[in-house]
Amino acid sequence: MYRIRLHGRGGQGVKTASRLFGTALFLQGFEVQDAPRYGAERRGAPISAYVRASRSPINERGIVHQPDLVVVADHTLIGLTGAGVSAGAVSRTVTIINSDQHPTVWKKKLRAEGTVLGLPRPLNLENAEEVKLVGAACVGAASRLLGVVSRESLERALHEELGGLDRSIVARNLDMALEMFDGMAPHEGIVGENDDPPALDWARPDWIDLPFDDFGLSAPAIRAAATSVEVRTGLWRTMRPVLDRERCRRCWWNCVTSCPDGTIVVDPEGYPLIDYEHCKGCLICAEQCRRRALRVIPEREAQALEGRT
Repeated sequence: MYRIRLHGRGGQGVKTASRLFGTALFLQGFEVQDAPRYGAERRGAPISAYVRASRSPINERGIVHQPDLVVVADHTLIGLTGAGVSAGAVSRTVTIINSDQHPTVWKKKLRAEGTVLGLPRPLNLENAEEVKLVGAACVGAASRLLGVVSRESLERALHEELGGLDRSIVARNLDMALEMFDGMAPHEGIVGENDDPPALDWARPDWIDLPFDDFGLSAPAIRAAATSVEVRTGLWRTMRPVLDRERCRRCWWNCVTSCPDGTIVVDPEGYPLIDYEHCKGCLICAEQCRRRALRVIPEREAQALEGRT
């Protein structure tokens, strides 16, 4: 069985990429699973998706714990522990990263035992047009690494999954996927199937009883216009960026402009000020801060420091 994990951020097409990959493998005669994994949907937040492919029925479900192939659409995720890019990677795991840095740099940063590769032509995710193509690029490159997906199946998968879009959009994605497919020819077949024990022998999990919280009031539905400020999206957050004013050099441009939801402003002294009622915890600001002045701490810990439970 092939076990593949794809990593990216909300809005980069990772969910669609898993469907493209799964369809291409299905057209090659494989039994396939493909599924995304994310919490509350939000642009810029780390997400992952999984693809399994086997010549026999697949009895596994859920997260891919030991991937044969890891595909990273956005290299900024590598610095985020919560993204889990290298989780479960072993010596057989091949990692391919969209980055203009040499793969040896990432191999050292990841302390990877397995092979690390880069896309034949890295895509600039600050360019809105290239963001729309990164999913297809990753699928094209990854398909060649398996060595079991033909060019024809890849092309047909793109037409099947993107067929409802404008023809020009389909054409650009197809051109990108095929360019990456051809560019990875020197590494064709580097990812192999593994023979881990099948799920038939796994022990069944025990049931976990979760208590119900007792709520005295129900929240009203907001139907009026221009009331998005009333939606406290900060409640979605599990990790919180916290400013270290001693390290901050007030070069606020990076953190303010990188926030996808505009929840960072500049206070009168020139320091970034985070609106925690609406900060969703995507942590892009912490990744972009060159001085590492934005620390990342668990939300429970932050609330404990504030005296809340």
